[in-house]
Amino acid sequence: MTSELFEQLHDDLSRPHPFAFERVAFLSCKTAHLAGGGTVLLAHSAHVVADDDYEPSETMGALLGSAAFRKILQYGYAHCVSIFHVHRHDHQGLPEFSKVDVQESAKYVPDFFKVRPNQPHGAIVLSHDSATGLIWPSRIGKPEAIDGFVVVGARLLEIKNERRR
Repeated sequence: MTSELFEQLHDDLSRPHPFAFERVAFLSCKTAHLAGGGTVLLAHSAHVVADDDYEPSETMGALLGSAAFRKILQYGYAHCVSIFHVHRHDHQGLPEFSKVDVQESAKYVPDFFKVRPNQPHGAIVLSHDSATGLIWPSRIGKPEAIDGFVVVGARLLEIKNERRR
């Protein structure tokens, strides 16, 4: 992704919310399948979740209402893109998906295939200086770890998730 898009994501995820403990965004990506196997995701645009699209929760840092998902599904339907749910854990270093992150992403990521069944979809967790992600190649497949991330701009940032292989 471009450094501008990366900064836009971090800026949005840094904004306080009236009651949610963390912010969520969506990232739409174009995909390219490599001849030797594998997929390259090219981040296309960030989609901010409106304040009104969060719901109060006692058990989650952020709970999105149906309007948030409807908006990104409508975008995915209108454009040929992969959809990724993005949130941030406020620390340095490689983030990990929490137990709740894994359970909830297994519920909502399959819905992305309803509008774009031929695209991979997934979830990404950022930290202040790193990232980790899961990608579902198909609706019925199990998620796979994303091998790495590259942020292209004035300063190149490459995050390889060697530990996940």
